[in-house]
Amino acid sequence: MTSLKKLSAALAFASLAAGSALAAPVTYTVDSSHTYPRFSYSHFGFSTQLSSFTNTTGKVVFDAEAKTGSVDIVIDMKSVNTGFADFNGHLQGEDFLDTAKFPTATFKSTKVVFEGDKPKSIEGQLTIKGVTKPVTLSVTGFQAMPHPIIKKPALGANAFTTIKRTEFNAGKYAPYVGDEVRIDVAIEAIAQ
Repeated sequence: MTSLKKLSAALAFASLAAGSALAAPVTYTVDSSHTYPRFSYSHFGFSTQLSSFTNTTGKVVFDAEAKTGSVDIVIDMKSVNTGFADFNGHLQGEDFLDTAKFPTATFKSTKVVFEGDKPKSIEGQLTIKGVTKPVTLSVTGFQAMPHPIIKKPALGANAFTTIKRTEFNAGKYAPYVGDEVRIDVAIEAIAQ
C-alpha cells in the first residue's frame, strides 16, 4: 500500500509540474523570412503606394494560460523595398527615413489586450528617426500552434496601425504625399 501511495503522490506531482510548464510564458524568435512590415500612403491622390521592409528581427513572449504577452521588434530601415532601387535610396535620405543616422526602427509593447484566448490589440512605443510615439496595433489574425514542418511551437499574427509621418520628422511633401501612413505587419515567430 505504501508503494501505491508513493506512486500516486509522484504521479500527482508530475501532473502538477507538467501543468505549470504548460502555463509558463514561451519566448519566440521572429522568423525574418516570414515577417514583413509593410507601409502604404497616398501618392498625390493618384494611388496608394505599397512598400515593405525585408529585414525584421525580435522576439515575442506569449503565455496562453495567463493571457499575457510582449513584443519587441527591430526593423532594418535600410531594407526598405519599394520595388524600385532608386526610390529605395530616395526614401533612405534625410528627408524621409535618414538611415545613415537612424538605421533601425523599433516597436516595444507596453500592453497586450486579449479578447478570449487571442490578442485583440497591442499597445506600445514606436521609434522612427529617434522619435518615440505611442501606437496601438489592431490584431486582425492570430494563431499559436506547433509548426507543421519544424515541429516546434510557433505563432503568427497580422496587425495594423496608422501614424502621421510628420510626427516622426519624415514629412517632406506632406500633405500632397499623404501624411497618414498605414503600417501592416505580418509576423511569424518560432519558440526558442
